[in-house]
Amino acid sequence: MATRVVIGTQWGDEGKGKYIDMLAGNSDLVVRFSGGNNAGHTIVADGVKYALHLIPSGILHKGKTCIIGNGVVVDPAVLLKEMDGLREKGISVDNLLISDRAHVIMPYHKELDELQEKFRGSNSIGTTKRGIGPAYSDKTERSGIRMCDLVDAELFSEKVKENLKVKNLMIEKVYGGKGFDADAIIQEYSEYANKLRKHVTDVNAIIFEAIEQDKNILFEGAQATFLDLDFGTYPYVTSSNPVAGGVCTGAGVGPVYIDEVYGVLKAYTSRVGAGPFPTEQDNEIGNTIRELGWEYGTTTGRPRRCGWLDTVMIRYAARVNGLTGLAINHVDTVGKLGKIKLCVGYKKDGVQINYFPASLKELAKCEPIYEEFDGWEIDSSKVRKYEDLPSNAKTYLSRIEELVGVKVKLVGVGKDREQTIVV
Repeated sequence: MATRVVIGTQWGDEGKGKYIDMLAGNSDLVVRFSGGNNAGHTIVADGVKYALHLIPSGILHKGKTCIIGNGVVVDPAVLLKEMDGLREKGISVDNLLISDRAHVIMPYHKELDELQEKFRGSNSIGTTKRGIGPAYSDKTERSGIRMCDLVDAELFSEKVKENLKVKNLMIEKVYGGKGFDADAIIQEYSEYANKLRKHVTDVNAIIFEAIEQDKNILFEGAQATFLDLDFGTYPYVTSSNPVAGGVCTGAGVGPVYIDEVYGVLKAYTSRVGAGPFPTEQDNEIGNTIRELGWEYGTTTGRPRRCGWLDTVMIRYAARVNGLTGLAINHVDTVGKLGKIKLCVGYKKDGVQINYFPASLKELAKCEPIYEEFDGWEIDSSKVRKYEDLPSNAKTYLSRIEELVGVKVKLVGVGKDREQTIVV
């Protein structure tokens, strides 16, 4: 048995989907354990592009059981649309299962998300306005609606009516918005329930049964370490725990059952939305990286902010997640630059530090310390063996290993699942 976790080590969009897709081929179960449809995985398989937001990437492989865990918040309309899109491309979703403990995103969550962002003004967090944060807030506040409630018509109706007593007051009296009609929501969501009912079950029992039978399980992370509610650049974070520890609470799996943790990163750094970014290049270099790597959000289409790779971040991510291997994407992209810079530490108040500050005020004082490397003019997108990579590329990757203290296990030299080097 092999139980693997794939997580992001930066601010998301590292290209986790490709490695999850690749590892899913040898897995019996693929489990998504956190986040909602504010995340997106883009996979290119056999020249066909798939954009997934809620459904585990393993769905592209026949016969794999794909699970949406209890740690995920589910927008039923988005999920059903995604399922229909896959069916249209000839992909079966019969093996998709949804935890009966997963929470449901409601229309008032999306409305509150947008109103709250607008209310924050210049202090906005930069959410996708898809209701993720408010849904998790209700979960913590213990007023959330779960999938097991959604498929129980009587209970769902009661919970919607009870919640709207408070939600409509907040929307109308606090934010000046327009409230919701309970009957309209109940009717709309009853249709979703009818379509999803056969997929909703106790997935924790299924996962544990697979562990007992020594099956291969892949836990699929969404977002990334620096968007983690506890360990990220708070408050510019998501509302869940996309770190490796999130598997334990988001899928109901004890830590002793986790064998390997792969940390995915780009050979540079990018992020979407507001928040600190020590190695950001808000200049021609950043623009060049964005266009070469086509850095635009899968979910929103927003242009991503781009900059040099920051190994202070990756070292921190390695410690928080207990990484056993690195999976580095866009090695082909960064090689097209004449000179490449790598952040090896920070200087704060004239003193070098090698840790990532929790305080954003302190982080703002940090200046990156760089080492410079030569790019590689050879087109590395066609390379399939590590030894065949340009020598400059291997020098760059070796230095990352040395600084982070974790070995590189996978190297991405293109978007397609075949453009992956196993080290």
